Amino acid sequence: MNYLAHIALAGDNPEHQVGGLLGDFVRGPLVGNFSPGIETGIQAHRQLDSFVDQQPEMRLFLQRFESPMRRYAGIVADVFYDHLLALSWHDYHQQPLADFCQDFYRQLGTHQAVLPLRAQHFLQHAPAIGWLEGYAQADHLPMILQRIGERLRRPVALQEALPIIAPHRAAITEEFHQLYPRLQAFVGTTLQEIELHY
Repeated sequence: MNYLAHIALAGDNPEHQVGGLLGDFVRGPLVGNFSPGIETGIQAHRQLDSFVDQQPEMRLFLQRFESPMRRYAGIVADVFYDHLLALSWHDYHQQPLADFCQDFYRQLGTHQAVLPLRAQHFLQHAPAIGWLEGYAQADHLPMILQRIGERLRRPVALQEALPIIAPHRAAITEEFHQLYPRLQAFVGTTLQEIELHY
């Protein structure tokens, strides 16, 4: 799961949502640099990443790729699943996607002082360009993947994975809709467990 799914799966608590995003920007142990709610969201993000890697839908996704691209197929899956979530947003969330995203940008802005530099960059640019909403646009995917690929230690043209996905789009979409409700249940339980032991 990429940014949009992690934020959405974090539930209705705004601080959990911020933590859902920051899980991609914060490494190492959590030592009280953020509020308990945000740290709960970061922990849930980390557990969700491990859970997703074990799911049969993810294994099927990876099997569609051959070396060397298979090594990066998990990144491609994260972005493509966000695309599918944005397209089917109304199936899982009552609030319209655009409203959800704008609410999140505002909430993230209230924590600007504690955001890591890359998250500050996200905050500076995301509202203006509709970063999260843009996952619904298929023509945005090549650019998103290209930018991610350029940031890897050894740059990779991740956008070249899209033609590999194309023939399997219907199957991947069906697999996503099998997977996402399971992720919702997992994160809901995980957040409760983390809060009980915080």
